[in-house]
Amino acid sequence: MSDTATAEGGATTNGRLSHRQILTVLSGLMLGMFLAALDQTIVSSAMKTIADELHGQSLQAWATTAYLITATLSTPLYGKLSDLFGRKPMYLTAISLFLAGSLASAMAGSMYELAAFRAFQGLGAGGLMSLALAIITDITSPRERSRYQGYFMAVFGVSSVAGPVVGGFFAGLDSFAGLTGWRWVFMVNVPIALAALVVVSKVLNLPHTRVDQKVDFLGAGALALGLVPLLLVAEQGREWGWGSPASLAMYLIGALGVALFILQERRMGDAALLPLRLFRSGVFRVSTAVTVIQGIGMFGAMMSLPLYLQIVKGATPTQAGLQMLPLTLGIMVASLGSGRIITRTGRYKGFAVAGLGLMAAAVFSFSLIGVDTALGVVMAIAFVLGLGLGSTMQALTLAATNDVTPRDIGVATSSVTFFRQIGGTAGTAVFLSILFSTVGDRIAAAVRSAMASPAYTAALAQHPEFARQLAGGGLDVNDTSFLAHLDPVLARPILEGFSSSMSTVFLIGGAVLTVGFALVWLLREKPLSDKSAMEQRAEQEAGELALAG
Repeated sequence: MSDTATAEGGATTNGRLSHRQILTVLSGLMLGMFLAALDQTIVSSAMKTIADELHGQSLQAWATTAYLITATLSTPLYGKLSDLFGRKPMYLTAISLFLAGSLASAMAGSMYELAAFRAFQGLGAGGLMSLALAIITDITSPRERSRYQGYFMAVFGVSSVAGPVVGGFFAGLDSFAGLTGWRWVFMVNVPIALAALVVVSKVLNLPHTRVDQKVDFLGAGALALGLVPLLLVAEQGREWGWGSPASLAMYLIGALGVALFILQERRMGDAALLPLRLFRSGVFRVSTAVTVIQGIGMFGAMMSLPLYLQIVKGATPTQAGLQMLPLTLGIMVASLGSGRIITRTGRYKGFAVAGLGLMAAAVFSFSLIGVDTALGVVMAIAFVLGLGLGSTMQALTLAATNDVTPRDIGVATSSVTFFRQIGGTAGTAVFLSILFSTVGDRIAAAVRSAMASPAYTAALAQHPEFARQLAGGGLDVNDTSFLAHLDPVLARPILEGFSSSMSTVFLIGGAVLTVGFALVWLLREKPLSDKSAMEQRAEQEAGELALAG
């Protein structure tokens, strides 16, 4: 089937879509992206409440990590399958899987069940974002893509504002329409997913040339064998012991899986799940490495900040969502501003450099906040973090996809999303592991220090049950809801312990982002193309036909 002849819905095209056609396609993409973006923000603001109700605060990383693992592993597979069978059927598949996973997550009865259902939901999420980016890359040139970036930023902006507020609202309800309030965090996906299925079925009609290649299922299996054990040990290392037999086994299996994956990709050549030829490009190599580092810092900070606001500052989930709005505002301002400038000038490296620098500075600044830090200061730092994120994400994606051939646009786009998810998955697992492996000792040290205070010992004497709990082996940080009703004098050392551990997390995150800031200077800036991938493929095919004639 020819790109220049027939489209996935019967439409014909010469490779260039009109502004109106692009907007029509975007209407379907934005619903899918809204679904994925809303889920990330709505769950993060409600996770503390969910973990408390399911009695698994220290297990919350399982629910988050399981989702990110499956979303990460499925991302490159969606890129390859969409090359084989078309973007539209795979996008509809992704929405359907996400819908089923959302319904199952709403019925979870424990943190382990929630983790399993979130893993299934992640199978759909892996295609929602990567395929939307691949499609917009197909139909717009790198230079004009920023013209449409505002629509995507509107989606992220609305989801970033609505997600924490809606998630906090439902998490704060005892029940709604016969269901526990937090379960609506997942049920709200259902009407959006159904609407996305209808709209995408109608409007997503694009040219597709079937590629006759085998699906690299062995590569997908080897990738899972490599990543899953390493991510599991990142999550469970504090329980098992980093040098325990179980951890050592995970290191060994993970390393074996990565080695097998590389060998399999080399054997598969062009049909590989992640073609190694992409890494011959220095631009792709550098942008990919920086994307991984950015993902570590981004997810680590965005998972830790809501916990700080809710545990240390005592905010409700709804309040924490509203207090995250400066971060969203920063992302939107930087994305829209950088998009316009990139469209006009064709220059993007400066935004990647400045963005990583701002992110590192903001996360280091978060390491200095404590129990008594004013909310205005925290929100100002969050705004700076948003500016950094908005500046660098678009620039890195442009750099990676601008330096590949038209046939590799789909796999290159999914690869960028894949490596960002790898960084995010690892960052979330490692940073939450650091937090909960250090918080117990930090709280114990703060309590010992507080014992020297007459006010603390007097308050302890007035709460004998809490004193017995403290003397009987410490506190259970799996459920932090007791802090809302605890005497402020007694709560103070606990809050200081959490704050100290979070400072450590932010300090490590800032150091990681500093490495990314140093590395991004190596990025070579190439002129942005004025032609979309569809146009380039159409021209290439026309040239081949002319030579054949």
